[in-house]
Amino acid sequence: MIRIFSLSIFLCVIFSLHSQRETAYFASGCFWCVEAIFESIDGVIDAQSGYSGGTTINPTYKQICSGSTGHAETVKVTFRSDKVTYSEMLSVFFDSHDPTTLNRQGPDVGTQYRSAIFCIDERQRILAQQFVEDLKSQSTFKTITTTIETMTKFYPAEKYHQDFVENNPYHPYVVSVSKPRRLKFLQKFKKP
Repeated sequence: MIRIFSLSIFLCVIFSLHSQRETAYFASGCFWCVEAIFESIDGVIDAQSGYSGGTTINPTYKQICSGSTGHAETVKVTFRSDKVTYSEMLSVFFDSHDPTTLNRQGPDVGTQYRSAIFCIDERQRILAQQFVEDLKSQSTFKTITTTIETMTKFYPAEKYHQDFVENNPYHPYVVSVSKPRRLKFLQKFKKP
């Protein structure tokens, strides 16, 4: 009897944790930077670099860099919705890059570096659209180039791109771009 009761509790806990998981997809420049920023948020379980929004099947980094695939460097963020909401994830997204620049973030230029939110359902789309409208109503964000797109397919990036900032702390790009971008975000981000 105790074994059955313990198994029931265990299964309830596992189901509860699984049901609190949510996934969101964001593109806002180099995915090395974006991944490191989202991984610094309490409640984020995982952030994975990859490609979304294009037409090429199973694209490679080399193909993405050509700008001809239509894909954006995208980060798949898995988070616990009981710790951080999708609206808070949107806040992280907009607070961590410049949504007013078209196809550019810092030194990275091209459609693969566009600002985009890839929505997995209508609820995410509505929340994202409302967030953008709220930003536009503020005097500092009249022009927002962020696109709100339907998530169709996410292709994980090559293994060496995953956790790049953590695994390559002295890489010149990490030192000069990724770390300063993350630090700037952390200094201004306040959880609502």
